[in-house]
Amino acid sequence: MDRLPKREEVAKELTWRLEDIYDDEKKWDEEIAKVSKVADEIKTYEGKIAESADNLVKVLKLYEEMELLLSRVYGYASMRQDEDTANSKYQGMAQKAMSAYVGADEKISFMSPEILDISDDTLNRFREENEELKRFDVFVNEIRRLKDHTLNKEMEQLLASAGELQSSPRKGYSMLSNADMKFPDVKDSEGKDHQLSNGRFVPLEMSRDRELRKNAFEAYYEKYKEFKNILAALYDAEVKSRIFSSKARKYSGAFEAAVNGNNVDPAVCDRLINTIHDGFDKMHRYVDLRKKLLGVDELHMYDVYVSMVSDYESEVDYETAKDISLKALAPLGEEYLSVVKTAYKERWIDVLENEGKRSGAYSSGVYGVHPYMLLNYNNTLDDLFTLVHEMGHSMHTWYSEHEHNILDSEYKIFVAEVASTTNEVLLYNYLKENAKTKEEKAYIINHFLESFKGTMFRQTMFEEFERKTGTMAENGEPLTADALYNVYLELNKQYFGDSMISDELIGYEWSRIPHFYMNYYVYQYATSFAAAVAIASRILKEGDVVVEQYKKFLKSGCTQDPVSLLKIAGVDLTTAKPIEEALEVFGEALTEMEELYK
Repeated sequence: MDRLPKREEVAKELTWRLEDIYDDEKKWDEEIAKVSKVADEIKTYEGKIAESADNLVKVLKLYEEMELLLSRVYGYASMRQDEDTANSKYQGMAQKAMSAYVGADEKISFMSPEILDISDDTLNRFREENEELKRFDVFVNEIRRLKDHTLNKEMEQLLASAGELQSSPRKGYSMLSNADMKFPDVKDSEGKDHQLSNGRFVPLEMSRDRELRKNAFEAYYEKYKEFKNILAALYDAEVKSRIFSSKARKYSGAFEAAVNGNNVDPAVCDRLINTIHDGFDKMHRYVDLRKKLLGVDELHMYDVYVSMVSDYESEVDYETAKDISLKALAPLGEEYLSVVKTAYKERWIDVLENEGKRSGAYSSGVYGVHPYMLLNYNNTLDDLFTLVHEMGHSMHTWYSEHEHNILDSEYKIFVAEVASTTNEVLLYNYLKENAKTKEEKAYIINHFLESFKGTMFRQTMFEEFERKTGTMAENGEPLTADALYNVYLELNKQYFGDSMISDELIGYEWSRIPHFYMNYYVYQYATSFAAAVAIASRILKEGDVVVEQYKKFLKSGCTQDPVSLLKIAGVDLTTAKPIEEALEVFGEALTEMEELYK
């Protein structure tokens, strides 16, 4: 039976090169100590920021220095921990980095209130007196935008000191699901054992062997069911933490606080949910097609990931995936491709799953170094798409950081999924256009349908779960394991429709979604997917002019509100049109698949 390699058994060229951040961990020790010293120096300006333009500039420069240090210190420690979540040394370093972050935040909590206390006239005079202040305009203006939700110095300090405590639910969930939770081996139809893990669950669910899929599904969710009460308590603590912060900052609710932090109107999310509900007919049509093509009397939730195309198999090894990615992303131009090649050559990517490694995938920027990507590559087509997805994140970060200082480069979460998903749509079009057989073309269309279902519908369903459970908590209803189960199961039935058997265990799926600890993050996957479909379509039809517009968007960091930034790339999310157009594309892909299998 295949076993996961230990970290030290993974080939060096398939691991990321964190030595680019620190080639000697003594430097990490020095810089984490320096974080506190810089924060202490900032604190010496307490009560003095508004005295002069020079004081304000000095504080902002020190803050920028502190952010640069934290980017390296926290980035290094957290990625080392993600290599092997059971490694106690790097657990300790990650905890120390988080403590440094929270401690610094507490010391400088007076900054925002004092900047807010400066009158507009005085601030304009400061800008005339010291031209260096203009470099911090975006940062200062963002602070002042949140004036109604910023508290006095004492209260800001209290909230900052609660920061580490508020990160505990997410940290506890991560340790439980990634390090402590051990899954049993599962058998296929021939009695062969397969190792089950968070990283291997979906690949097993993609197997042609239905008995293996069923056994993996049941064993996986039985394990989460076993821990349902502690997982419900962790999620309840996460939700209560959001409510605490939103009340303290005088928001009407936690969701408003989350989207306002991104400078986005809550109506954007409401519009998404309503438009997706209007498109349920397409989702239910997809489920009907899946049932027909799989040839089953009953369609179960363990039949969701396996390809609908039964007579085509695809394995994509990592070297092939890199080659395909370069061809698929060619419409974005030579400059874009040259950076992608550098990422491959200079080990920006941690490729393979190993024992104890964090599940999933992500891209993380370390300002002044380069972005890093974590994968758990298993030679599937899905892994190829994940590679180009995370590369999209990394390229967005690379462009933004090369164009702006660290404070202006940090684009809002709302637009964070656009570049990654644009890459996915370009890959889909490349693979479909270059398919050599009907079966291969159907296989690629199947993948797009899966991506659409998993992003536009599934992430919107996740968002509804967060919204509903958040409202329950705000209304004083307890978030017990049973209550969370019931909300999730009902949503699953609504989204998948009558042709799907919503198996009892799927009601526990809420407990394994790490994004539920990311404060109303998930709806942005769906809005980003809609935006990406529009951008990729324009790139393929109109070429270089649109590519330049798109790259301007990638270079914009947080210099405008997210909805305005997307308008640079030709997408207007103040209307339902991008969501509606994306649903039309989904319908067209369904029709293509139906025509292939009349």
